[in-house]
Amino acid sequence: MRFIDVFNGDADGICSLVQLRLAEPRESELVTGIKRDINLLKKVQAAAGDQVTVLDISMEKNAIDLQRLLDAGVEVFYADHHQPGDIPVHPGLSAHIDMAATTCTALIVDKYLDGQFHEWAITAAYGDNLTAVAEQLADEAGLSKTQRQELSELGIYLNYNGYGANTDDLLFHPAELFQQCVAYASPFNFIHHNRAAFEKLSNGYEEDMRAGLTIAPKYQTDQLAVICLPDEKWARRVSGVLGNALANQHPERAHAIVSV
Repeated sequence: MRFIDVFNGDADGICSLVQLRLAEPRESELVTGIKRDINLLKKVQAAAGDQVTVLDISMEKNAIDLQRLLDAGVEVFYADHHQPGDIPVHPGLSAHIDMAATTCTALIVDKYLDGQFHEWAITAAYGDNLTAVAEQLADEAGLSKTQRQELSELGIYLNYNGYGANTDDLLFHPAELFQQCVAYASPFNFIHHNRAAFEKLSNGYEEDMRAGLTIAPKYQTDQLAVICLPDEKWARRVSGVLGNALANQHPERAHAIVSV
C-alpha cells in the first residue's frame, strides 16, 4: 500500500495537509505545485489498495483522473471548497465538499478533525483572504491582537509562497514548506521556533513588494497605470498580488501588470 498526498501549494492546501498529518501521521508521497497548478491528479499513478488524499484542488478540473484512480481501486479522500461538478458515487471516494463563500479547505478539514489543530485552520483562513471569518474564529478562540497578527502574517506569507511561473520561482517548494510546518502542532510554535523559515517567507514577501511598488509605470493617467515587470523570479512571484496593493494605494484608477 502506498500513501499519496496531493495538495494545492498555497496556504489553504498546506494548512489542510498539516492538520491531517498531525492527526494521522504517515509517510507519504507529496504531489503539489504552484498555486495555479490545479490539475495535479494527472501526476498521480496509483494502484488498487493505495490511498490518495486530495486537498484544495477542483474536483471538476480533475474529474477524469479522479475517475481513473477510483476505477483502478484506489481509495480517495477528497476535501475542497471549489465547484466540484458531478461528484462520483463510488465506495472508494470519501468526499468532503463545501462551496460556501465563508469556508476554505482547511476549515473543512478542521471540521472533519473536530478542531484538533484549529490554529492552523485560522491561519489558512487569513491566507485565503477570508479575513472576516478568520477574525470571528480568532474571537471565539480568545486570541490576542498580537496572536491574530502573527497568524494573519503567516497565512499571507504561506499563500504568497505559492505564486510564480514554476516551483523554481518560489521561496520554498510547497512540499518542503509543508514539511517545515508539519513539525509543529501550532503555527505559533512554527513562527517562534523555526525563525529561519518564517523570516525567509517574511523577508521574501516584504522585499518583493517593495521592489514591485518602486517600479515607475510605463504609462500613467488619472484613470490607468501600466506596470511592466522584469523577467526576474521576484517579479514573477509578486505579479499576482502587486495589483491588489496598487489598487489599495490608488483606488481611483485601474492597473495593468505586464510580465515579460
